[in-house]
Amino acid sequence: MMKFDHPRLLVDKFPECFLFYRDVIGLKVTWGHENDSYASFANQDRKEVVLALFSCQEMAESVGTDHLPVDAQVQDKVALIFHVDEVDIEVDRIKALGIKFIAGPKDFPGWGIRSAYLRDPDGNLLELHTDLSRKEWTEGLRAAAKKHGAAD
Repeated sequence: MMKFDHPRLLVDKFPECFLFYRDVIGLKVTWGHENDSYASFANQDRKEVVLALFSCQEMAESVGTDHLPVDAQVQDKVALIFHVDEVDIEVDRIKALGIKFIAGPKDFPGWGIRSAYLRDPDGNLLELHTDLSRKEWTEGLRAAAKKHGAAD
């Protein structure tokens, strides 16, 4: 049997990313420190790992890809999603720490959320979102939610 455990971000700027996920996002450290090459984090109210960081270079050496370029510019392949109580308040809090957002906050009625987007120090895409009320959803989303049995 296979059980998904947690995502691991492979990062070049390990100390900066460690501090970002601990101090800006507010995840609880379960292993490691900013001067290490591996760390894991849990949600504020949980004990299980929800995210791990690992040195990109060490992983590349482990799997034999250390000869490939590190910084190829491509479209994002992964986004880390964080539900927050009020996205506008979180955006203001994080901006006050000197962090820049790349988009939002903006309502996405077709998705049922209000979102804002930023990047961690290694360039990984993060979404912060708050649920919109069902009355703010598009008719298509309400119909899809009903079809898939999503609770009201």
